Amino acid sequence: MKRVTGIGGIFFKSPDPKRLCAWYRDHLGLDVADWGGVIFSWGGPDSTPGMTLWSPFAADTEYMAPSSATFMVNFRVADLDALLAALRAEGCNVLDKTDASEQGRFGWVIDPDGNKIELWEPPPGQ
Repeated sequence: MKRVTGIGGIFFKSPDPKRLCAWYRDHLGLDVADWGGVIFSWGGPDSTPGMTLWSPFAADTEYMAPSSATFMVNFRVADLDALLAALRAEGCNVLDKTDASEQGRFGWVIDPDGNKIELWEPPPGQ
């Protein structure tokens, strides 16, 4: 079974996400979208297209809870259900909640340092 297939995104807290986005736009040339993040598209004729997100969150977001870390890595996965089942069988701290939307399916595991890791199964074709 494939486990992680790539990095789906890097998310982190900021006391002022709009200011930080402007700095990255102005100084590093990131194409910050209206929703407050950047999509890096990748892939070519011999690979499956995909993307990696970069997105600051408000400092008071609860999205990364129960972790107290100011960041969260999102890993692309091929089969979310199979991976979550394998992680549970291996004794990992898998959160009971999963989400689904037009962006795909999401699940979470807490690493040994207490960091929340997001697992993302993209929709078909991504």
